[in-house]
Amino acid sequence: MLRTHTCGELSAENLDFEVALCGWVDTYRDHGGGLFIDLRDRYGLTQVVFGPDTPDEVMALARKLRGETVVRIEGVVARRPEGNENPKLPTGAIEVRAKSVEILNESLTPPFQLDASEEDGDLAGEDLRLKYRYLDLRRSMMQETLLLRHRIIKLMRDYFDENDFIDVETPVLGRSTPEGARDYLVPSRVHPGSFYALPQSPQLYKQILMVAGYDRYVQVARCFRDEDLRADRQPEFTQLDLEMSFVTADDVIGMIDGLVVRVAKEILDLDVCLPLPRMTYDEAMERFGHDAPDLRFGMEIVDATEWAGKTGFRVFQGVATGGGRVRGINAKGASDRYSRKGIDELTDFVVQDFGAKGLAWFKVEEGGDLASPIAKNFEPEERAALAEAMNAEPGDLLLLVADSFEVTCRALSALRTRLGKELELYDPKQMHFSWVIEFPMFAYNENEKSWTAMHHPFTAPRPQDTELLETDPGACRAVAYDLVINGSEAGGGTIRIHDQTLQQQVFHLLGIDEQMAADRFGFLLEALQYGAPPHGGIALGIDRWVMLFSGLENIRDCIAFPKTQRASDLMTAAPGAVDAAQLAELGIKIRR
Repeated sequence: MLRTHTCGELSAENLDFEVALCGWVDTYRDHGGGLFIDLRDRYGLTQVVFGPDTPDEVMALARKLRGETVVRIEGVVARRPEGNENPKLPTGAIEVRAKSVEILNESLTPPFQLDASEEDGDLAGEDLRLKYRYLDLRRSMMQETLLLRHRIIKLMRDYFDENDFIDVETPVLGRSTPEGARDYLVPSRVHPGSFYALPQSPQLYKQILMVAGYDRYVQVARCFRDEDLRADRQPEFTQLDLEMSFVTADDVIGMIDGLVVRVAKEILDLDVCLPLPRMTYDEAMERFGHDAPDLRFGMEIVDATEWAGKTGFRVFQGVATGGGRVRGINAKGASDRYSRKGIDELTDFVVQDFGAKGLAWFKVEEGGDLASPIAKNFEPEERAALAEAMNAEPGDLLLLVADSFEVTCRALSALRTRLGKELELYDPKQMHFSWVIEFPMFAYNENEKSWTAMHHPFTAPRPQDTELLETDPGACRAVAYDLVINGSEAGGGTIRIHDQTLQQQVFHLLGIDEQMAADRFGFLLEALQYGAPPHGGIALGIDRWVMLFSGLENIRDCIAFPKTQRASDLMTAAPGAVDAAQLAELGIKIRR
């Protein structure tokens, strides 16, 4: 090899070793009589010194070095002069005194600083960094994140291998079987007019594997969904996908509990107590307004609907008696933190972004009374009753939304998340793991006047709710479970339907008639008639796990080559136009 050591491994144990290092010039310091460079690779930094003993021709070449030039250096490991050690570096006790230098490849001046950080305010814009991703990936933060990703995936593979799971690859080119989001379609040249679909998940294949008798399957799977993007979403993503036969929901949850313990200990040296806490979907929505609540802090939602219906304030009374809800949160000790302007900003936040009609607020005064522009609309005893219901104390800020249950959930959940961060109610490095269980089986689409699957059409209803499929689908609960980490869904799974008749019944309820079911899912329905065992599984979002365990807020920073929020690859300029001959061969004509 061109090198004997990496730039991160030399220490005082290697004194007087003759070594060869390869890497990129990180920093360059010319002090006249001596020239110093920090040589960098993904393992670390080593200081290289060109001094009085360096041959003239080597010194002349060294003076031509510039940042990001790729070089090979031969030299001798020596102890740094006393007082010049760098305890922050593993190699900080030594330096390499160069005997020769070879320029392997020169570099243009990078379009941004590679050593800049977000904390310093010098970090280049994301679009520029994505365009030159090969440079962005040289930054230490990106390297640390991708190494963390590697460690997490390895821990996952090792854990499931120890638990008798078999790793099976499933097809990337499959049939379009919509699971909620849009498919990415791939035209077939051999079958004109027909299309493959990239998998939104390996769902149907892993169920088929259970029918085939492979009772413990696992895969690090690439998945694709053509959906609107957010900071924590990507059109192509990676998930840890698994399926188990002859299990209940408790068995699957227990298996993932063990994985959480393993990863938290190995990555963060964090001891997680089992079992992880659980709450039902209904409880999560009532207490926190969200099916993936952040439990690192309190500030639970309080229902004040009954109180509101008895007041003389027409806005509250009208909502309460008209089937809506009046709910609120208590920002403890925050009345002085938010001026009238600040509260107006919170109001705009819930109105413009989350559809609330307004935000009522009260500041709790020293005597315990409530101060607000609308306080005069309430009798003293009514204000006291609200303060008691919301556990209000002097200095608190009470915030209420009056609207439908769905709107109050969206608005107050988002407001709670924002206040939790702004008021620093939790340690950002803290980790909280929990489960949300017993999701609704279906959601009703008001626009299309039809039922849709809350998770996917292959989810089993709770046995005690099966009769509700015919009588009250909205009340039917699924055997479904989501893993929640710090207020983010980090995994979701269900027990599957393994009975062909029940699967047909669910399809029918979702508006999938027999012919459509046969066309889209005929292979699954047929397989279920050949001894399909009870089975269930889960998919864990690896990109999101890396984001959460690294404390980052942007999932694109956890992926080597991500897409933008407009699903573009700025480095390769994908998606792009294709040759007219290719389109003709596929029988495709572009309509502008």
